[in-house]
Amino acid sequence: MEPDSPTDEQSARARAILAAHPVVDGHNDLPWALREQVRYDLDRLGIDTDRTGLLHTDIPRLRSGGVGAQFWSVYVPSSLTGDGAVSATLEQIDSVRQLLDRYPADLAPAATADEVEKARAEGRIASLMGAEGGHSINNSLATLRALHALGVRYMTLTHNDNNDWADSATDTPAHGGLTAFGHEVVREMNRCGMLVDLSHVAPSTMRAALSTTTAPVVFSHSSARAVCDHPRNIPDDVLELLPANGGVAMVTFVPKFVLQAAVDWTAAADENLRAHGLHHLDTTPAAMRLHAAFEDARPRPVATAATVADHLDHMRETAGVDHIGIGGDYDGTAFTPAGLDDVSGYPNLIAELLRRRWSEAEIAKLTWGNAVRVLRDAEAVARAESSRRGPSNATITELDG
Repeated sequence: MEPDSPTDEQSARARAILAAHPVVDGHNDLPWALREQVRYDLDRLGIDTDRTGLLHTDIPRLRSGGVGAQFWSVYVPSSLTGDGAVSATLEQIDSVRQLLDRYPADLAPAATADEVEKARAEGRIASLMGAEGGHSINNSLATLRALHALGVRYMTLTHNDNNDWADSATDTPAHGGLTAFGHEVVREMNRCGMLVDLSHVAPSTMRAALSTTTAPVVFSHSSARAVCDHPRNIPDDVLELLPANGGVAMVTFVPKFVLQAAVDWTAAADENLRAHGLHHLDTTPAAMRLHAAFEDARPRPVATAATVADHLDHMRETAGVDHIGIGGDYDGTAFTPAGLDDVSGYPNLIAELLRRRWSEAEIAKLTWGNAVRVLRDAEAVARAESSRRGPSNATITELDG
């Protein structure tokens, strides 16, 4: 009978594999955490030392966790709209630039697959950016192109709320997936070379985007709905479309998306926050005190590395090993699984996969190969598309009325 947890030998082997095939993580919300805590003041909260208890992410723990490339989310909440959303997104992009300027020995700017590979060869962590929510472009394809020019390499079509052209997984459907302008956004992302990110979107939006895109898509931080029935997760019929598209679904670690008992507990905990006049996604100290009191009275179900591995097993079976990756969502969640407490925890997940008899070749695709391939494939599509047509200047009024 197999042991209940990885052996010391499997743990050591996991670290060796990550040294050769480091993690490309699809989603980390450190920029927003820095905005919320210190308004980006790295003199007050730098990441060159261990920041356990304050952040999930810092350079020592990224190194310990075997991270070789990170998509930093330049997220702004969907409560910000119009010009305010654009300005806040630009501030988030600037915060990533500040990190890169502050820590050049450890963090390398990267916008292409070649630059990701170059950073790895230099022993630095490739730093890419992803915009989380189509509200960040304020219904403007020119703004989309400007974000791409600034280095943003994916955009999540929605966040938690619908926008004017796409339906979110966690809002009441309004568009049947994508509007005509939404389809044009996808086409322009293909032409630019910006990856279409389908995390947070409704299944109808996933299917609509997949029907339009000529480039591989990503799910930067989503797990399998068949394993945990949460609307943020990916249905099997969509996972089954990824081989033909060439895209990658990057499993997330957020307990309320991966463990059914945590889904139910979180619903009750969220209601507790709302009853006290706070937003259910609030992670301020006051909200955390309320969470702690709630948890004392009703212990929180704890996800583990094995919980996440259950999703990866299913996603590998359904989409194939060439179409899966990792997107932890660190510093974007109040809770993390046991053993995956912060960015130093990736070796524990890899050790669990080794216990389940995943091969080194399969793990290398999961951690590094698939994500880099998708970047490279999207770049090739962009070269082809841009040779055929110029920038779209369509407006939402013209296309949607």
